[in-house]
Amino acid sequence: MVFERATMEDIDEVANLYNELIDSLEKGINYPGWKHGVYPTRETAQDGIRKGVLFVLREDDGRIAGTSVLVHEGEPAYDQADWHVSLDDKHILVVFTFAVHPRYLQKGMGTKLMEAVIDYARREKMKAIRLDVYEKNFPAIALYKKCGFEYIGTVDLGCAKFGLPWFELYQKLL
Repeated sequence: MVFERATMEDIDEVANLYNELIDSLEKGINYPGWKHGVYPTRETAQDGIRKGVLFVLREDDGRIAGTSVLVHEGEPAYDQADWHVSLDDKHILVVFTFAVHPRYLQKGMGTKLMEAVIDYARREKMKAIRLDVYEKNFPAIALYKKCGFEYIGTVDLGCAKFGLPWFELYQKLL
């Protein structure tokens, strides 16, 4: 497997991954609360590629199994949390739009994607990885805890109008 920055050549596959994942979630329990045309969208991927912050995890055959946006600044509400350590943004990797293609769900691909993110953070000499997750996204929360992330607190990210009032913050110190 290869973890690398996405390019504009990946845009169709990433947009399809988002759409197929949302379709799959809507057939069961939509734990993250993602919605077609709202988040994540093709524009989410394009913006991430333009900024150089969208990463993909490729299978050996080249297909994209998962993707994530990796930046250095969290949402404004992150400032409300006690992270137990004071770090400059340049030493923090913030994970957004962590997504696994539905064909890989329940097959350990989320763990592989997160391990790739952690390895990348270590290579880049980051001191912490931070993320937020909708409070009822139980599968993601279980994954993050399994990967060594610690619960920090709960905040309002302004998504109540989408039925997502509270998000939990997690951190992994490196």
